[in-house]
Amino acid sequence: MNAINLRLWSATPATVFDLEQFNREDQHPDYYTTLNARQKDENITKVLYPKTTPKGLEVRLKQQYFFCCATLQDIMRRFKKMQLPFSEIPNYVAIQLNDTHPTIAIAELMRILVDLEGLDWNEAWEICNKSFAYTNHTVLPEALETWPVPMFEYMLPRHLQIIYDINFNFINLLRSKKNEDGTPFFSDEQIANLSIIQEGNPKRIRMANLAIVCSHKVNGVAAIHTQILKDQTFHDFNQLWPEKIINITNGVTPRRWMVQCNPHLSAVLTKALGGSSWVTHLDQLEKLHSMITPELIAAFREAKMQNKVRLTKKIHDMIHIDINPNAMFDIQVKRIHEYKRQLMNILGVVSRYLTIKKMSPEEKKNVVPKAVIFAGKAAAGYDIAKLVIKLIIAVADVINADRSVGDLLKVVFVPNYNVSRAEEIIPASDLSQHISTAGTEASGTSNMKFAMNGGLLIGTLDGANIEIMDHIGAENIFIFGAKKDEIAGIRSSAPGWIDERLYDVLKAIQDGMFGPGDQYRPLTDPLWLVMITTVLLMIFHCTWIVSTRLIVYGRTRMNGPVAAS
Repeated sequence: MNAINLRLWSATPATVFDLEQFNREDQHPDYYTTLNARQKDENITKVLYPKTTPKGLEVRLKQQYFFCCATLQDIMRRFKKMQLPFSEIPNYVAIQLNDTHPTIAIAELMRILVDLEGLDWNEAWEICNKSFAYTNHTVLPEALETWPVPMFEYMLPRHLQIIYDINFNFINLLRSKKNEDGTPFFSDEQIANLSIIQEGNPKRIRMANLAIVCSHKVNGVAAIHTQILKDQTFHDFNQLWPEKIINITNGVTPRRWMVQCNPHLSAVLTKALGGSSWVTHLDQLEKLHSMITPELIAAFREAKMQNKVRLTKKIHDMIHIDINPNAMFDIQVKRIHEYKRQLMNILGVVSRYLTIKKMSPEEKKNVVPKAVIFAGKAAAGYDIAKLVIKLIIAVADVINADRSVGDLLKVVFVPNYNVSRAEEIIPASDLSQHISTAGTEASGTSNMKFAMNGGLLIGTLDGANIEIMDHIGAENIFIFGAKKDEIAGIRSSAPGWIDERLYDVLKAIQDGMFGPGDQYRPLTDPLWLVMITTVLLMIFHCTWIVSTRLIVYGRTRMNGPVAAS
Protein backbone atom coordinates (compact mmCIF):
# COMPACT_ATOMS: atom_id res chain seq x y z
CA MET A 1 0.00 0.00 0.00
CA ASN A 2 1.28 3.46 -0.90
CA ALA A 3 0.54 6.75 0.86
CA ILE A 4 0.94 10.11 -0.84
CA ASN A 5 0.77 13.66 0.41
CA LEU A 6 -2.26 15.87 -0.19
CA ARG A 7 -1.20 19.48 -0.60
CA LEU A 8 -3.52 22.44 -0.19
CA TRP A 9 -2.01 25.63 -1.58
CA SER A 10 -2.91 29.12 -0.39
CA ALA A 11 -1.86 32.43 -1.90
CA THR A 12 -0.05 34.94 0.30
CA PRO A 13 1.52 38.28 -0.67
CA ALA A 14 5.18 38.29 -1.62
CA THR A 15 5.71 41.60 0.24
CA VAL A 16 5.68 41.71 4.04
CA PHE A 17 3.41 44.24 5.74
CA ASP A 18 5.45 47.23 7.02
CA LEU A 19 4.11 48.22 10.45
CA GLU A 20 6.56 51.12 10.75
CA GLN A 21 5.27 52.55 7.49
CA PHE A 22 1.69 52.31 8.77
CA ASN A 23 2.59 54.15 11.95
CA ARG A 24 3.79 57.15 9.94
CA GLU A 25 0.62 59.16 9.33
CA ASP A 26 1.84 60.60 6.05
CA GLN A 27 2.18 57.05 4.66
CA HIS A 28 -1.42 55.99 5.21
CA PRO A 29 -2.30 56.05 1.46
CA ASP A 30 0.55 53.64 0.74
CA TYR A 31 -0.68 51.41 3.54
CA TYR A 32 -4.14 51.12 2.02
CA THR A 33 -2.66 50.50 -1.41
CA THR A 34 -0.54 47.70 0.05
CA LEU A 35 -3.52 46.31 1.95
CA ASN A 36 -5.64 46.18 -1.22
CA ALA A 37 -2.83 44.50 -3.13
CA ARG A 38 -2.45 41.89 -0.37
CA GLN A 39 -6.18 41.23 -0.43
CA LYS A 40 -6.13 40.69 -4.21
CA ASP A 41 -3.25 38.22 -3.85
CA GLU A 42 -5.05 36.24 -1.17
CA ASN A 43 -8.30 36.15 -3.18
CA ILE A 44 -6.68 33.78 -5.69
CA THR A 45 -7.31 30.88 -3.32
CA LYS A 46 -10.28 32.28 -1.40
CA VAL A 47 -13.03 32.31 -4.05
CA LEU A 48 -13.51 29.12 -6.05
CA TYR A 49 -15.12 29.39 -9.50
CA PRO A 50 -16.02 33.09 -9.55
CA LYS A 51 -18.67 34.29 -11.99
CA THR A 52 -17.74 34.23 -15.66
CA THR A 53 -17.39 37.99 -15.97
CA PRO A 54 -14.16 39.30 -17.56
CA LYS A 55 -12.70 39.88 -14.08
CA GLY A 56 -14.00 36.53 -12.87
CA LEU A 57 -12.37 34.75 -15.82
CA GLU A 58 -9.07 36.45 -15.04
CA VAL A 59 -9.26 35.16 -11.47
CA ARG A 60 -10.05 31.65 -12.75
CA LEU A 61 -7.01 31.67 -15.03
CA LYS A 62 -4.84 32.97 -12.20
CA GLN A 63 -6.16 30.18 -9.97
CA GLN A 64 -5.41 27.50 -12.53
CA TYR A 65 -1.90 28.76 -13.12
CA PHE A 66 -1.22 29.33 -9.41
CA PHE A 67 -2.14 25.78 -8.38
CA CYS A 68 -0.30 24.17 -11.31
CA CYS A 69 2.80 26.31 -10.82
CA ALA A 70 2.96 25.58 -7.09
CA THR A 71 2.52 21.86 -7.65
CA LEU A 72 5.16 21.64 -10.40
CA GLN A 73 7.65 23.60 -8.30
CA ASP A 74 7.14 21.06 -5.52
CA ILE A 75 7.48 18.16 -7.96
CA MET A 76 10.74 19.53 -9.37
CA ARG A 77 12.11 20.27 -5.89
CA ARG A 78 11.53 16.70 -4.78
CA PHE A 79 12.84 15.20 -8.00
CA LYS A 80 16.07 17.21 -7.90
CA LYS A 81 16.84 15.78 -4.45
CA MET A 82 17.35 12.40 -6.12
CA GLN A 83 20.11 13.86 -8.35
CA LEU A 84 18.91 11.95 -11.41
CA PRO A 85 18.90 13.11 -15.05
CA PHE A 86 15.70 14.89 -16.11
CA SER A 87 14.95 12.05 -18.54
CA GLU A 88 14.06 9.97 -15.47
CA ILE A 89 11.16 12.26 -14.49
CA PRO A 90 8.44 10.04 -16.06
CA ASN A 91 9.71 7.07 -14.02
CA TYR A 92 9.05 8.94 -10.77
CA VAL A 93 6.33 11.44 -11.64
CA ALA A 94 2.80 10.87 -12.99
CA ILE A 95 0.70 14.00 -13.54
CA GLN A 96 -2.99 13.26 -14.03
CA LEU A 97 -4.98 16.13 -15.55
CA ASN A 98 -8.39 15.86 -13.90
CA ASP A 99 -10.44 17.46 -16.69
CA THR A 100 -9.00 20.52 -18.42
CA HIS A 101 -8.63 22.90 -15.46
CA PRO A 102 -4.97 21.95 -14.76
CA THR A 103 -3.97 21.74 -18.44
CA ILE A 104 -1.87 24.91 -18.18
CA ALA A 105 0.57 22.65 -16.30
CA ILE A 106 1.73 21.34 -19.70
CA ALA A 107 2.97 24.75 -20.82
CA GLU A 108 4.38 25.42 -17.35
CA LEU A 109 6.43 22.21 -17.25
CA MET A 110 7.71 22.93 -20.76
CA ARG A 111 8.70 26.42 -19.58
CA ILE A 112 10.53 25.01 -16.55
CA LEU A 113 12.41 22.38 -18.57
CA VAL A 114 13.30 24.58 -21.54
CA ASP A 115 13.71 28.05 -20.05
CA LEU A 116 14.97 27.27 -16.54
CA GLU A 117 16.71 23.91 -16.90
CA GLY A 118 18.02 24.41 -20.44
CA LEU A 119 16.70 21.21 -22.01
CA ASP A 120 16.25 20.80 -25.74
CA TRP A 121 12.61 21.27 -26.86
CA ASN A 122 12.22 17.69 -28.13
CA GLU A 123 13.68 16.23 -24.95
CA ALA A 124 11.38 18.37 -22.80
CA TRP A 125 8.38 17.41 -24.93
CA GLU A 126 9.13 13.71 -24.58
CA ILE A 127 9.30 14.09 -20.79
CA CYS A 128 5.96 15.90 -20.76
CA ASN A 129 4.31 13.35 -23.02
CA LYS A 130 5.39 10.47 -20.80
CA SER A 131 4.46 12.28 -17.57
CA PHE A 132 0.98 13.64 -18.40
CA ALA A 133 -2.29 11.75 -18.73
CA TYR A 134 -5.74 13.30 -19.14
CA THR A 135 -9.06 12.28 -17.60
CA ASN A 136 -12.02 13.74 -19.46
CA HIS A 137 -15.31 14.41 -17.68
CA THR A 138 -17.15 16.30 -20.42
CA VAL A 139 -18.87 14.71 -23.41
CA LEU A 140 -20.47 17.92 -24.71
CA PRO A 141 -18.11 19.77 -27.12
CA GLU A 142 -19.61 23.15 -26.21
CA ALA A 143 -18.73 22.56 -22.55
CA LEU A 144 -15.03 21.94 -23.17
CA GLU A 145 -12.85 24.67 -21.68
CA THR A 146 -11.36 27.34 -23.95
CA TRP A 147 -9.51 30.58 -23.18
CA PRO A 148 -9.36 33.74 -25.29
CA VAL A 149 -5.89 34.25 -26.76
CA PRO A 150 -5.78 37.99 -25.86
CA MET A 151 -6.29 37.16 -22.18
CA PHE A 152 -3.52 34.56 -22.31
CA GLU A 153 -1.25 36.99 -24.13
CA TYR A 154 -1.84 39.62 -21.44
CA MET A 155 -1.48 37.32 -18.41
CA LEU A 156 0.80 34.46 -19.56
CA PRO A 157 2.69 35.61 -22.68
CA ARG A 158 5.46 33.00 -22.46
CA HIS A 159 2.98 30.19 -22.00
CA LEU A 160 1.08 31.38 -25.06
CA GLN A 161 4.31 31.20 -27.08
CA ILE A 162 4.87 27.64 -25.88
CA ILE A 163 1.30 26.63 -26.75
CA TYR A 164 1.70 28.11 -30.24
CA ASP A 165 4.95 26.14 -30.71
CA ILE A 166 3.24 22.93 -29.55
CA ASN A 167 0.40 23.57 -31.99
CA PHE A 168 2.81 24.36 -34.84
CA ASN A 169 4.53 20.98 -34.42
CA PHE A 170 1.18 19.23 -34.07
CA ILE A 171 -0.26 20.76 -37.25
CA ASN A 172 2.89 19.71 -39.13
CA LEU A 173 2.33 16.17 -37.85
CA LEU A 174 -1.25 16.21 -39.11
CA ARG A 175 -0.25 17.50 -42.54
CA SER A 176 2.46 14.86 -42.86
CA LYS A 177 0.05 11.97 -42.26
CA LYS A 178 -0.99 10.41 -45.59
CA ASN A 179 -3.29 7.69 -46.82
CA GLU A 180 -1.86 4.70 -48.67
CA ASP A 181 -2.48 6.43 -52.01
CA GLY A 182 -0.55 9.50 -50.88
CA THR A 183 -3.58 11.76 -50.32
CA PRO A 184 -3.85 13.75 -47.07
CA PHE A 185 -5.22 11.70 -44.18
CA PHE A 186 -6.97 14.74 -42.67
CA SER A 187 -8.93 17.40 -44.51
CA ASP A 188 -8.35 21.10 -43.84
CA GLU A 189 -11.62 21.14 -41.89
CA GLN A 190 -10.49 18.25 -39.69
CA ILE A 191 -7.13 19.91 -39.07
CA ALA A 192 -8.94 23.10 -38.04
CA ASN A 193 -11.03 21.07 -35.57
CA LEU A 194 -7.97 19.29 -34.20
CA SER A 195 -5.91 22.45 -33.82
CA ILE A 196 -5.23 23.67 -30.29
CA ILE A 197 -5.98 27.18 -31.51
CA GLN A 198 -9.59 27.81 -32.53
CA GLU A 199 -9.94 30.48 -35.19
CA GLY A 200 -12.35 33.31 -34.53
CA ASN A 201 -12.59 36.78 -33.10
CA PRO A 202 -10.97 36.41 -30.70
CA LYS A 203 -8.99 33.24 -31.25
CA ARG A 204 -9.30 30.77 -28.40
CA ILE A 205 -7.11 28.06 -26.89
CA ARG A 206 -8.79 24.64 -26.73
CA MET A 207 -7.51 23.22 -23.48
CA ALA A 208 -8.92 19.73 -24.12
CA ASN A 209 -7.04 19.56 -27.43
CA LEU A 210 -3.83 20.63 -25.68
CA ALA A 211 -4.35 17.95 -23.03
CA ILE A 212 -4.89 15.23 -25.66
CA VAL A 213 -1.93 16.30 -27.81
CA CYS A 214 0.48 16.18 -24.86
CA SER A 215 -0.82 13.24 -22.83
CA HIS A 216 0.24 9.65 -23.42
CA LYS A 217 -3.22 8.40 -22.40
CA VAL A 218 -6.72 9.90 -22.35
CA ASN A 219 -9.51 8.19 -20.43
CA GLY A 220 -13.24 8.46 -20.11
CA VAL A 221 -14.83 7.58 -16.78
CA ALA A 222 -17.59 5.17 -17.86
CA ALA A 223 -17.97 2.78 -20.77
CA ILE A 224 -20.68 4.80 -22.55
CA HIS A 225 -18.80 8.03 -21.92
CA THR A 226 -15.56 6.70 -23.39
CA GLN A 227 -17.38 5.42 -26.46
CA ILE A 228 -18.92 8.87 -27.00
CA LEU A 229 -15.43 10.40 -26.77
CA LYS A 230 -14.15 8.00 -29.43
CA ASP A 231 -17.15 8.21 -31.75
CA GLN A 232 -18.11 11.87 -31.40
CA THR A 233 -16.33 14.35 -29.13
CA PHE A 234 -12.75 13.35 -30.05
CA HIS A 235 -13.47 11.31 -33.18
CA ASP A 236 -10.61 12.78 -35.23
CA PHE A 237 -8.14 12.38 -32.39
CA ASN A 238 -9.19 8.74 -32.13
CA GLN A 239 -8.43 8.32 -35.83
CA LEU A 240 -4.98 9.83 -35.31
CA TRP A 241 -4.12 7.86 -32.15
CA PRO A 242 -6.49 4.83 -31.97
CA GLU A 243 -4.87 3.46 -28.81
CA LYS A 244 -4.70 6.69 -26.82
CA ILE A 245 -8.32 6.98 -25.60
CA ILE A 246 -9.16 4.26 -23.07
CA ASN A 247 -11.84 3.64 -20.47
CA ILE A 248 -11.27 3.68 -16.73
CA THR A 249 -14.63 3.69 -15.00
CA ASN A 250 -14.71 5.84 -11.89
CA GLY A 251 -14.92 4.15 -8.54
CA VAL A 252 -15.50 4.87 -4.87
CA THR A 253 -13.96 3.30 -1.79
CA PRO A 254 -16.05 1.07 0.52
CA ARG A 255 -13.83 2.15 3.41
CA ARG A 256 -15.43 5.60 3.40
CA TRP A 257 -18.76 4.93 1.69
CA MET A 258 -19.72 1.84 3.68
CA VAL A 259 -17.55 1.24 6.73
CA GLN A 260 -17.21 4.87 7.82
CA CYS A 261 -20.59 6.28 6.81
CA ASN A 262 -22.72 3.19 7.45
CA PRO A 263 -21.49 1.27 10.50
CA HIS A 264 -24.94 -0.32 11.01
CA LEU A 265 -24.97 -2.03 7.60
CA SER A 266 -21.23 -2.80 7.81
CA ALA A 267 -21.78 -4.68 11.06
CA VAL A 268 -24.55 -6.75 9.45
CA LEU A 269 -22.31 -7.64 6.49
CA THR A 270 -19.31 -8.48 8.68
CA LYS A 271 -21.42 -10.80 10.85
CA ALA A 272 -23.00 -12.53 7.84
CA LEU A 273 -19.67 -13.00 6.02
CA GLY A 274 -17.73 -14.07 9.13
CA GLY A 275 -15.20 -11.25 9.00
CA SER A 276 -14.35 -7.83 7.60
CA SER A 277 -12.13 -8.85 4.68
CA TRP A 278 -14.98 -7.77 2.35
CA VAL A 279 -13.94 -4.16 3.01
CA THR A 280 -10.88 -4.53 0.77
CA HIS A 281 -12.30 -7.37 -1.36
CA LEU A 282 -15.77 -6.14 -2.25
CA ASP A 283 -16.43 -9.07 -4.57
CA GLN A 284 -16.98 -11.16 -1.42
CA LEU A 285 -20.40 -9.52 -1.14
CA GLU A 286 -21.53 -11.87 -3.93
CA LYS A 287 -21.60 -14.62 -1.31
CA LEU A 288 -24.66 -12.95 0.22
CA HIS A 289 -26.80 -14.30 -2.66
CA SER A 290 -26.69 -17.78 -1.14
CA MET A 291 -27.03 -16.54 2.44
CA ILE A 292 -30.36 -14.68 2.28
CA THR A 293 -32.57 -15.62 5.22
CA PRO A 294 -35.46 -13.89 7.00
CA GLU A 295 -33.01 -13.07 9.80
CA LEU A 296 -30.54 -11.39 7.40
CA ILE A 297 -33.35 -9.41 5.73
CA ALA A 298 -34.62 -8.27 9.14
CA ALA A 299 -31.09 -7.20 10.15
CA PHE A 300 -30.69 -5.28 6.89
CA ARG A 301 -34.04 -3.50 7.42
CA GLU A 302 -33.12 -2.61 10.98
CA ALA A 303 -29.81 -1.09 9.81
CA LYS A 304 -31.66 0.91 7.17
CA MET A 305 -34.18 2.18 9.74
CA GLN A 306 -31.40 3.29 12.10
CA ASN A 307 -29.87 5.31 9.28
CA LYS A 308 -33.22 6.83 8.37
CA VAL A 309 -33.90 7.83 11.97
CA ARG A 310 -30.45 9.41 12.17
CA LEU A 311 -31.14 11.45 9.03
CA THR A 312 -34.59 12.59 10.18
CA LYS A 313 -33.06 13.93 13.40
CA LYS A 314 -30.37 15.73 11.43
CA ILE A 315 -32.94 17.31 9.08
CA HIS A 316 -35.06 18.41 12.03
CA ASP A 317 -32.04 20.02 13.70
CA MET A 318 -30.99 21.82 10.50
CA ILE A 319 -34.26 23.04 8.99
CA HIS A 320 -36.99 22.06 11.48
CA ILE A 321 -38.88 19.73 9.14
CA ASP A 322 -40.27 16.51 10.60
CA ILE A 323 -40.15 13.42 8.39
CA ASN A 324 -41.68 10.04 9.10
CA PRO A 325 -38.79 7.53 9.00
CA ASN A 326 -41.25 4.88 7.77
CA ALA A 327 -41.80 6.86 4.55
CA MET A 328 -39.96 5.97 1.36
CA PHE A 329 -36.85 8.17 1.17
CA ASP A 330 -36.57 9.24 -2.48
CA ILE A 331 -33.25 11.05 -2.83
CA GLN A 332 -31.47 13.10 -5.47
CA VAL A 333 -28.21 14.58 -4.22
CA LYS A 334 -25.62 15.86 -6.68
CA ARG A 335 -24.41 19.03 -8.36
CA ILE A 336 -27.36 21.13 -9.53
CA HIS A 337 -27.27 21.19 -13.33
CA GLU A 338 -29.80 21.19 -16.15
CA TYR A 339 -28.58 17.91 -17.63
CA LYS A 340 -28.90 16.17 -14.25
CA ARG A 341 -32.60 17.14 -14.40
CA GLN A 342 -33.47 18.13 -10.85
CA LEU A 343 -36.10 20.27 -12.57
CA MET A 344 -37.81 17.20 -14.00
CA ASN A 345 -37.75 15.61 -10.56
CA ILE A 346 -39.37 18.55 -8.78
CA LEU A 347 -42.01 18.87 -11.52
CA GLY A 348 -42.81 15.22 -10.88
CA VAL A 349 -43.12 15.98 -7.17
CA VAL A 350 -45.60 18.78 -7.91
CA SER A 351 -47.62 16.39 -10.09
CA ARG A 352 -47.70 13.87 -7.25
CA TYR A 353 -48.84 16.62 -4.87
CA LEU A 354 -51.67 17.72 -7.17
CA THR A 355 -52.77 14.10 -7.57
CA ILE A 356 -52.86 13.47 -3.82
CA LYS A 357 -54.84 16.70 -3.34
CA LYS A 358 -57.58 15.34 -5.60
CA MET A 359 -57.84 12.00 -3.79
CA SER A 360 -60.59 10.97 -1.46
CA PRO A 361 -59.70 9.84 2.08
CA GLU A 362 -60.20 6.22 0.99
CA GLU A 363 -57.86 6.62 -1.99
CA LYS A 364 -55.18 8.22 0.18
CA LYS A 365 -54.98 5.05 2.25
CA ASN A 366 -53.33 3.30 -0.70
CA VAL A 367 -50.62 5.96 -1.19
CA VAL A 368 -47.08 5.05 -0.08
CA PRO A 369 -45.76 7.92 2.09
CA LYS A 370 -42.74 9.48 0.43
CA ALA A 371 -40.06 11.97 1.53
CA VAL A 372 -38.30 13.52 -1.46
CA ILE A 373 -34.87 14.79 -0.45
CA PHE A 374 -32.73 17.08 -2.59
CA ALA A 375 -29.24 18.42 -1.96
CA GLY A 376 -26.50 19.93 -4.08
CA LYS A 377 -24.70 23.09 -4.99
CA ALA A 378 -24.76 25.25 -8.11
CA ALA A 379 -21.95 27.37 -9.52
CA ALA A 380 -22.17 31.00 -8.41
CA GLY A 381 -23.00 32.30 -11.88
CA TYR A 382 -25.36 29.48 -12.91
CA ASP A 383 -28.66 31.38 -12.68
CA ILE A 384 -30.89 28.59 -14.01
CA ALA A 385 -29.52 26.12 -11.47
CA LYS A 386 -30.03 28.64 -8.68
CA LEU A 387 -33.62 29.12 -9.84
CA VAL A 388 -34.21 25.35 -9.71
CA ILE A 389 -33.08 25.39 -6.08
CA LYS A 390 -35.45 28.27 -5.39
CA LEU A 391 -38.35 26.35 -6.93
CA ILE A 392 -37.54 23.21 -4.93
CA ILE A 393 -37.53 25.16 -1.67
CA ALA A 394 -40.77 27.00 -2.59
CA VAL A 395 -42.49 23.70 -3.45
CA ALA A 396 -41.23 22.21 -0.17
CA ASP A 397 -42.66 25.13 1.84
CA VAL A 398 -46.12 24.67 0.31
CA ILE A 399 -46.30 20.88 0.48
CA ASN A 400 -44.85 20.56 3.99
CA ALA A 401 -47.40 23.06 5.32
CA ASP A 402 -50.40 21.32 3.73
CA ARG A 403 -52.14 19.32 6.44
CA SER A 404 -54.42 17.62 3.92
CA VAL A 405 -51.36 15.83 2.55
CA GLY A 406 -49.57 15.24 5.84
CA ASP A 407 -46.92 12.52 5.83
CA LEU A 408 -47.98 11.23 2.41
CA LEU A 409 -45.52 13.67 0.83
CA LYS A 410 -42.68 15.73 2.27
CA VAL A 411 -40.01 17.67 0.37
CA VAL A 412 -36.62 18.67 1.76
CA PHE A 413 -33.71 20.62 0.35
CA VAL A 414 -30.71 19.89 2.58
CA PRO A 415 -28.47 22.98 2.74
CA ASN A 416 -24.67 23.15 2.50
CA TYR A 417 -24.24 19.80 0.75
CA ASN A 418 -20.76 18.32 1.13
CA VAL A 419 -19.09 14.97 1.80
CA SER A 420 -20.13 14.98 5.45
CA ARG A 421 -23.77 15.60 4.47
CA ALA A 422 -23.52 12.83 1.86
CA GLU A 423 -22.32 10.40 4.52
CA GLU A 424 -25.52 11.08 6.47
CA ILE A 425 -27.92 11.02 3.51
CA ILE A 426 -26.72 8.09 1.37
CA PRO A 427 -27.07 5.27 3.98
CA ALA A 428 -30.71 6.34 4.58
CA SER A 429 -31.86 6.06 0.96
CA ASP A 430 -34.62 3.76 -0.21
CA LEU A 431 -34.59 5.08 -3.79
CA SER A 432 -31.99 7.27 -5.47
CA GLN A 433 -32.52 9.24 -8.68
CA HIS A 434 -29.85 9.32 -11.43
CA ILE A 435 -31.92 10.68 -14.28
CA SER A 436 -29.58 12.60 -16.60
CA THR A 437 -30.40 12.63 -20.30
CA ALA A 438 -28.70 9.57 -21.80
CA GLY A 439 -25.27 10.42 -23.15
CA THR A 440 -24.67 13.49 -20.98
CA GLU A 441 -23.40 12.13 -17.64
CA ALA A 442 -19.74 11.15 -17.75
CA SER A 443 -19.94 8.69 -14.87
CA GLY A 444 -21.80 9.87 -11.78
CA THR A 445 -20.15 8.04 -8.90
CA SER A 446 -22.88 8.82 -6.37
CA ASN A 447 -25.02 6.02 -7.83
CA MET A 448 -22.24 3.59 -6.81
CA LYS A 449 -22.38 4.92 -3.24
CA PHE A 450 -26.16 4.48 -3.08
CA ALA A 451 -26.01 0.95 -4.52
CA MET A 452 -23.31 -0.06 -2.01
CA ASN A 453 -25.53 1.17 0.83
CA GLY A 454 -28.53 -0.86 -0.23
CA GLY A 455 -30.42 1.89 -2.00
CA LEU A 456 -32.41 1.08 -5.13
CA LEU A 457 -31.59 3.15 -8.22
CA ILE A 458 -33.92 4.75 -10.72
CA GLY A 459 -32.30 6.27 -13.77
CA THR A 460 -31.56 6.42 -17.45
CA LEU A 461 -29.09 4.33 -19.42
CA ASP A 462 -26.34 6.84 -18.80
CA GLY A 463 -22.96 7.01 -17.09
CA ALA A 464 -22.21 4.31 -14.55
CA ASN A 465 -25.88 3.22 -14.42
CA ILE A 466 -25.18 0.93 -17.37
CA GLU A 467 -22.25 -0.87 -15.76
CA ILE A 468 -24.05 -1.09 -12.41
CA MET A 469 -27.01 -2.69 -14.23
CA ASP A 470 -24.65 -5.18 -15.88
CA HIS A 471 -23.35 -6.24 -12.46
CA ILE A 472 -26.54 -6.29 -10.37
CA GLY A 473 -28.98 -7.34 -13.09
CA ALA A 474 -31.62 -5.32 -14.92
CA GLU A 475 -34.25 -6.63 -12.51
CA ASN A 476 -32.57 -4.78 -9.63
CA ILE A 477 -32.50 -1.29 -11.13
CA PHE A 478 -35.35 0.87 -12.44
CA ILE A 479 -34.36 2.06 -15.93
CA PHE A 480 -36.52 4.47 -17.92
CA GLY A 481 -36.24 7.02 -20.71
CA ALA A 482 -34.77 7.20 -24.19
CA LYS A 483 -31.42 5.65 -25.07
CA LYS A 484 -28.46 7.73 -26.24
CA ASP A 485 -29.00 6.88 -29.90
CA GLU A 486 -32.66 7.94 -29.72
CA ILE A 487 -32.10 11.41 -28.26
CA ALA A 488 -31.22 13.21 -31.50
CA GLY A 489 -34.42 12.01 -33.19
CA ILE A 490 -36.54 13.10 -30.24
CA ARG A 491 -34.96 16.55 -30.17
CA SER A 492 -35.50 17.09 -33.88
CA SER A 493 -39.26 16.55 -33.70
CA ALA A 494 -42.05 17.64 -31.39
CA PRO A 495 -43.86 14.90 -29.44
CA GLY A 496 -47.13 13.75 -30.90
CA TRP A 497 -48.96 14.00 -27.59
CA ILE A 498 -49.70 16.36 -24.73
CA ASP A 499 -49.12 15.25 -21.13
CA GLU A 500 -52.00 16.65 -19.09
CA ARG A 501 -50.00 16.19 -15.90
CA LEU A 502 -47.24 18.48 -17.18
CA TYR A 503 -49.85 21.04 -18.22
CA ASP A 504 -51.38 20.97 -14.73
CA VAL A 505 -47.97 21.41 -13.09
CA LEU A 506 -46.93 24.32 -15.31
CA LYS A 507 -50.33 25.95 -14.78
CA ALA A 508 -49.98 25.62 -11.01
CA ILE A 509 -46.54 27.26 -11.10
CA GLN A 510 -47.74 29.98 -13.46
CA ASP A 511 -50.80 30.72 -11.31
CA GLY A 512 -48.63 31.36 -8.26
CA MET A 513 -49.08 28.24 -6.16
CA PHE A 514 -45.37 28.44 -5.24
CA GLY A 515 -44.91 32.20 -5.32
CA PRO A 516 -45.09 34.69 -8.21
CA GLY A 517 -45.18 32.62 -11.38
CA ASP A 518 -43.18 35.08 -13.47
CA GLN A 519 -40.01 34.43 -11.48
CA TYR A 520 -39.96 30.85 -12.78
CA ARG A 521 -40.45 31.72 -16.46
CA PRO A 522 -36.86 30.84 -17.43
CA LEU A 523 -37.71 27.31 -16.29
CA THR A 524 -41.29 27.01 -17.53
CA ASP A 525 -41.30 29.00 -20.80
CA PRO A 526 -39.26 26.39 -22.75
CA LEU A 527 -41.72 23.70 -21.63
CA TRP A 528 -44.73 25.82 -22.57
CA LEU A 529 -43.11 26.40 -25.98
CA VAL A 530 -42.78 22.65 -26.59
CA MET A 531 -46.42 22.10 -25.64
CA ILE A 532 -47.68 24.98 -27.79
CA THR A 533 -45.57 23.81 -30.74
CA THR A 534 -46.96 20.32 -30.34
CA VAL A 535 -50.54 21.62 -30.31
CA LEU A 536 -49.93 23.70 -33.44
CA LEU A 537 -48.37 20.76 -35.25
CA MET A 538 -51.27 18.53 -34.25
CA ILE A 539 -53.76 21.15 -35.50
CA PHE A 540 -51.82 21.50 -38.75
CA HIS A 541 -51.69 17.73 -39.17
CA CYS A 542 -55.43 17.35 -38.54
CA THR A 543 -56.21 20.27 -40.87
CA TRP A 544 -54.07 18.74 -43.60
CA ILE A 545 -55.83 15.36 -43.25
CA VAL A 546 -59.30 16.96 -43.31
CA SER A 547 -58.49 19.20 -46.29
CA THR A 548 -57.00 16.27 -48.20
CA ARG A 549 -60.09 14.17 -47.62
CA LEU A 550 -62.38 17.06 -48.66
CA ILE A 551 -60.45 17.43 -51.90
CA VAL A 552 -60.71 13.70 -52.59
CA TYR A 553 -64.42 13.78 -51.69
CA GLY A 554 -65.00 16.75 -54.02
CA ARG A 555 -63.27 15.03 -56.93
CA THR A 556 -65.27 11.88 -56.30
CA ARG A 557 -68.56 13.81 -56.42
CA MET A 558 -67.55 15.54 -59.65
CA ASN A 559 -65.82 12.73 -61.51
CA GLY A 560 -66.90 9.55 -59.82
CA PRO A 561 -64.60 7.17 -57.90
CA VAL A 562 -60.85 7.68 -58.40
CA ALA A 563 -58.08 5.20 -57.99
CA ALA A 564 -56.16 5.49 -54.76
CA SER A 565 -52.78 7.12 -55.27
